[in-house]
This record gives sequence, C-alpha cells and structure tokens, in this order.
Amino acid sequence: MARGTRDRDGFSGFAAAAAPRLRRTGYLLCGDWHLAEDLAQTALEKLYVAWPRVAQAGNQDAYARRVLVNAYLDRGRRRSSGETPGLDSAALEGTEARPEGDPDLRVTLLDALTGLPARDRAVLVLRYWEDLSVETTAEHLGLTPSAVKTISGRCLARLRGALADLAPTAHPANEAPAAS
Repeated sequence: MARGTRDRDGFSGFAAAAAPRLRRTGYLLCGDWHLAEDLAQTALEKLYVAWPRVAQAGNQDAYARRVLVNAYLDRGRRRSSGETPGLDSAALEGTEARPEGDPDLRVTLLDALTGLPARDRAVLVLRYWEDLSVETTAEHLGLTPSAVKTISGRCLARLRGALADLAPTAHPANEAPAAS
C-alpha cells in the first residue's frame, strides 16, 4: 500500500468525525443549513487535497476550522448587501448547546448574532461556541490577539444590549429591596 493511499484512508475517518462539527460551526457562522453544508464540504475538499501535509503536521481540526471560516468570510465579501441570513433556533437542537435554556433568550441571542458583521460573528463563534483561546482565534482569522479582545468586548456588549429586554428585574447586589 502506497503512503498516499494510507494518508487518504486516514482522511475518511477524520472527515466522518469532523463533518458534524464543521456543519454546526458553519451554521452558526452563516445561519443557513444549506450554506453550512457547502462550507463544510469546501473545508473537507481543501483538507483532502492537503491531507498528507496536514496529517503529518497533526493539526487537522485547526486546518479544517480555518478553511471553513475563510470560506465563510470570503462568501460574506461577495454576498449582496440585501441578503441577511437568519438562524433557526430549532435547527440547533441536538448540538452541544444547553437544552435547558430559555427558548426566548435563545431566539433573541441567535437573532442578535445574525445581526453582527461576518468577522465579528466569526470571532464570537470561535471564541465562545468553539471555546478557542484568544490567540488561536486570532490565528484562524488573521487578526492580532488585541483585535480579537476588542471585537469580543464590543460584540458582547452589543449582545447584552439585545438581551437586556429579557433580563428579569432584579435588585443590584449591593442594594437591599425597599422595606414596606
């Protein structure tokens, strides 16, 4: 058996395991399951071509995720300004998100995420959904770590503002409720 054949055989197992993660991440990025499938397929195609080199380096997940994000960002640059993808919170059932969360909160959060620019959305998805470090997120997106921190802070503040309407009225921690 030739070395290239062994390397390609290893790709099949990796692709089968990685495809659901790539589709989910693609969906969180673009808000469209069909486009997420296309993004995942593009990532796996490019990974297959580079498989011998990538497998030897041992960073298959990082490479696939970076190709996926780049494909999403490239598509966003070409997308007409009239298109606005939406996220279907029911479609995320069965993903790694906590199912016990408030459905109204989840829908509002997904809508707010959809309203973010492509790069900002990619930062939040990689940092908080994929749980990547600031440095790894910066590397994936070709940004500096400080840019990732700045974008994260700005976007989280924007999401907090969108979610403020759903927050229950509470007394601040250092204030006691008024006595009757």
